[in-house]
Amino acid sequence: MAAAAQQEARSTRQAVPATSRVAIIGGGISGLAAAKQLAAHDPVVFEATPSVGGVWKHCVYRSTRLQTPRPDYEFSDYSWRNRDDPTFPTHAEIVEYLEGYADTFGLWRYIMFGAKVVDVKFLGGRAAGFTELWSGTGEPLHGKPMWEVGVATAGSDAVQYYKFEFVVMCAGKYGDVPRMPVFPKGKGPEVFRGQVMHSLDYCKLSEEETVELMRGKKVVVVGYKKSAIDLALECAQANQGEGGEACTMLVRTLHWVVPSYSIWGLPFFLFYSTRLAQFLYERPGQGFLRSMLCRLMTPLRAGVSKFIESYLAWKLPLDKYGLRPDHPFVEDYASCQMAILPDGFFDMADRDMIRFRRASSWCFSPNGVLLEDGTEVEADLVFLATGFEGKDKVRAVLPEPFRGLIVDKSGMMPLYRGTIHPLIPNMAFVGYVESVSNLHTSELRCRWLAGLLGGRFALPSVEAMVRHVDGEAEAMRRTTRFYRRHCISTYSIHDSDAMCADLGTRVLRKGNWLAELFAPYNNQDYKEE
Repeated sequence: MAAAAQQEARSTRQAVPATSRVAIIGGGISGLAAAKQLAAHDPVVFEATPSVGGVWKHCVYRSTRLQTPRPDYEFSDYSWRNRDDPTFPTHAEIVEYLEGYADTFGLWRYIMFGAKVVDVKFLGGRAAGFTELWSGTGEPLHGKPMWEVGVATAGSDAVQYYKFEFVVMCAGKYGDVPRMPVFPKGKGPEVFRGQVMHSLDYCKLSEEETVELMRGKKVVVVGYKKSAIDLALECAQANQGEGGEACTMLVRTLHWVVPSYSIWGLPFFLFYSTRLAQFLYERPGQGFLRSMLCRLMTPLRAGVSKFIESYLAWKLPLDKYGLRPDHPFVEDYASCQMAILPDGFFDMADRDMIRFRRASSWCFSPNGVLLEDGTEVEADLVFLATGFEGKDKVRAVLPEPFRGLIVDKSGMMPLYRGTIHPLIPNMAFVGYVESVSNLHTSELRCRWLAGLLGGRFALPSVEAMVRHVDGEAEAMRRTTRFYRRHCISTYSIHDSDAMCADLGTRVLRKGNWLAELFAPYNNQDYKEE
């Protein structure tokens, strides 16, 4: 696309038209998918930053890559140009892909950049909340405003309010609000003579600044999930050569890591991504007979997990470094906590550039960090790769009583079909359920949401939705101890089946029964009919 034509095509929304009935908060993957699917309602996408992409644009390291192959991470109607490239896409490639998606479907005209949502007020009154039917009538669009959205634009302290019938929350689970560990008085960062930085702040630095920050310093990285692993590797790379120092990873909870999507020469999808494979696992709303069958298949599920664990223990030096988890592999997969190792990670450990220390609790000391056994690890710089509080972003803008309903007694966001909160009317949440491909999960939910707003189906009663949500939480609780992440990876096909059934489209998407049982499901199976 020529530069002038591209600039014209990317003309963005400068004002909120009176015809807009739907507000979308966030311009990441979920926000773009929502804008495309809800285009009939002339939505307004409020994006706080100057660009689309969400965390892929604003919360990544220089080395950050996708953990999913390209064909498994694409919209059903927009393929990667180089989808046969076997390498995992870089964050820059993902942003370019998302911009191309916005170009193709003309999504720029819906987006207001530099528009940060700071307040959301409910206008529906008591008749719309806490009733037998969601939103009072069960209808998502009432023909009158239900929410008032307060927006602060870049360069201005003024807050402008706009009224909408429906709001789609796509603010995301990652970035913006760091999760910070809490310490007793006198044992926190205030006593440490060095520098403390959360990974969120590290993301804002240039490559030159990161190297300068870490080079020749004793660095401790707190955490052992994907962001911590990538950060430790970048630290080791910055410290190669004369004068370099080793990076120490402080590990509280171990998780399984995977070098590639191949297990003993077999493709990984065979174990969890086919209809036959997922038949082994619990799913929400299953009846008595299926529950009994799942119990009978417990040894088979354990065998699959052990088979994968045996390969990982053979392929990786987990026992050498004390990094073999005590829990089964399936518990990490079922909670979307399986991390793909970056190239060269254990090579750096073998060169003593990355070290590992286990500690269930720790605190700061003047010279570093103090472990529970009294051991002190000296440090000049401590990185907190401790995650994010994405739900706090939602709490910060919602009014009471809805703010207090975001998380239920299970510790999860109680979302029917991963989208509708039974007790929050005329609002949807997209991007708060995880799977192996979060893009597919969000796209299908946005299509389902478009069907709901278009009147293709009706929601069940509030009580029925609450029962469904509770059943989903219980199914996840029985599958993994890490169930609070709301991950659907072991029953993702069943989840998609339910949304297709609601929409009145085909549930079985393959061409024959052999493919239906043994072939993996991906976005291309869910092209719109």
